[in-house]
Amino acid sequence: MAELFQANYGLGKPARKLPEPTRNPMERPGMAGLTTHILDTHGGVPAAGVAISLRRIGPEGGETLVETVTNADGRTDAPLLAPEATRPGIYEIDFAIGPYFRERGVPLSEPAFLDVVTLRFGLSDTSRHYHVPLLASPYGYTTYRGS
Repeated sequence: MAELFQANYGLGKPARKLPEPTRNPMERPGMAGLTTHILDTHGGVPAAGVAISLRRIGPEGGETLVETVTNADGRTDAPLLAPEATRPGIYEIDFAIGPYFRERGVPLSEPAFLDVVTLRFGLSDTSRHYHVPLLASPYGYTTYRGS
C-alpha cells in the first residue's frame, strides 16, 4: 500500500519545479481601475438587477461616484472606476441584495437579515486593477480581492 501511495503522490522523489506564476494582464501599469460582480449563492446564478453605489470616503464623509445596476452576468456594464479615475483612498460599495432577493420571491424576514451589504476597502496602488466580487445569499456573504 505504501508503495502505491508513494508511486501515485511522488513521495521520495525530488520536488518538481512549478512554473513561474504569470502576472495578471489587468495588473500592468496603466491597467488600473475597479470592477465588481455579484453571484447569488442561494440560486446558483449571477445576481442580475442588483443596485450598486460606490462612494469615496473622505474627511467630510462619503462622496457618491457611481450608482448602477448589475447586468445579466451579475457585472456592471462599465468599470466602477476607470483607470484614469482611480485614486488612492478608502471606498465603500453598497450592494442592495435585500430587494434583489425579494424580487425573486425568496422569503425574507421583515426587516431582512441582510438588506444592503456595505464593503469598505482601501485602494493603495492605483497602477493595479482591483476587483471586488460579492457572493451573497439572504443570510450571508463573502468577498475577496479578485483579479
